[in-house]
Amino acid sequence: MTITQPDLSVFETLESEVRSYCRGWPTVFDQARGSRMYDEDGHEYLDFFAGAGSLNYGHNTPVLKRALIDYLERDGVTHGLDMSTTAKRTFLQTFQNLVLRPRDLPYKVMFPGPTGTNAVESALKLARKVKGREAIVSFTNAFHGMSLGSLAVTGNAFKRAGAGIPLVHGTPMPFDNYFDGKVPDFLWFERLLEDQGSGLNKPAAVIVETVQGEGGINVARPEWLRALKALCERQDMLLIVDDIQMGCGRTGAFFSFEEAGIVPDIVTVSKSISGYGLPMSLCLFRPELDVWEPGEHNGTFRGNNPAFVTATAALEAYWTDGSAMEKQTRARGELLEQWLISITEENLADVREYRGRGLVWGMEFHDPERAGRIARRAFDLGLLVETSGPQGEVVKLLPALTITPEELDEGMSVLARAVRETA
Repeated sequence: MTITQPDLSVFETLESEVRSYCRGWPTVFDQARGSRMYDEDGHEYLDFFAGAGSLNYGHNTPVLKRALIDYLERDGVTHGLDMSTTAKRTFLQTFQNLVLRPRDLPYKVMFPGPTGTNAVESALKLARKVKGREAIVSFTNAFHGMSLGSLAVTGNAFKRAGAGIPLVHGTPMPFDNYFDGKVPDFLWFERLLEDQGSGLNKPAAVIVETVQGEGGINVARPEWLRALKALCERQDMLLIVDDIQMGCGRTGAFFSFEEAGIVPDIVTVSKSISGYGLPMSLCLFRPELDVWEPGEHNGTFRGNNPAFVTATAALEAYWTDGSAMEKQTRARGELLEQWLISITEENLADVREYRGRGLVWGMEFHDPERAGRIARRAFDLGLLVETSGPQGEVVKLLPALTITPEELDEGMSVLARAVRETA
């Protein structure tokens, strides 16, 4: 592919230096459909990024776009704070009927604000309010957001440094297999909880990702998650599952914790809950935890009604028969895994490990800088992939759940070429 030099001058002179994704993909995007994006010069890119997991159903999905256009054309409410609207009512009813009831989940639904970190902040505040304690336990290599409370339970040193102040009331513990199986699960954690001389403040809650996306696609075993839930119950701590990136079907089931057979006390959901990439987030929790006073946690944009509309359309389109979507995602994931096996066998000296679930996978390299070179070469070849992990050592694959087998093969063929050409 021959790429002409795009005009990036306004971004480089006017936009803050904090911009990041645009540096890895130096073009100006103009259109997007399904699993493909197009820049202003008409060059086509296969998207294995999916809006960092915000576009599980692809770009501009026709059924969602139609619902949104119809709503806007009839002058439906666009901004409603937490006022009752027909769009919110329809979403709540649909979410209850298609997601909560089939899974026997009793959760109350809170709209804390439009972003994932809003949901995490509300979960942390609620846990502290319920338990009357300040400490929250998180895990090594966790990522929960960029606001101060979320950063305090995030592991990445670079992102934490951006806070500019001490990040307190958070304590990290080893994630599953952090010690390569050499230490029994939760040995250190439970010992600290039970030892009056450990210096660990009694935590209000534990927050965990079942698959750490930004942390490098670290997959927690179901038995580890079950043991964590049991530990929380023994020690009177709430369990918060951050399902912002791994929920909405990314790992197969609608919620990523379903495979482990656990019911968290609190769940955060965002990214693909709107289905269309519109800002929206949820904080779900057991009814007895609903101790909020009216207005105690709010936000101007928590009533994003166009997002309610597309979220409802997404649930009706893809989760009326949830098992079909789950089976398709798992099948696509198996196809992707076969490609990773093939690439690993071809590059045994370079690939350290591949890992994942459903349609989230990562390929880790011995040379931490190799993943970045592969992502850059993939972009030149028309494929969008990002990197993750504490050193950016993992090529992260996050295609839309609606990607076709042919598109999956096409993208993985490009990735295999990019791996070969960056050796």
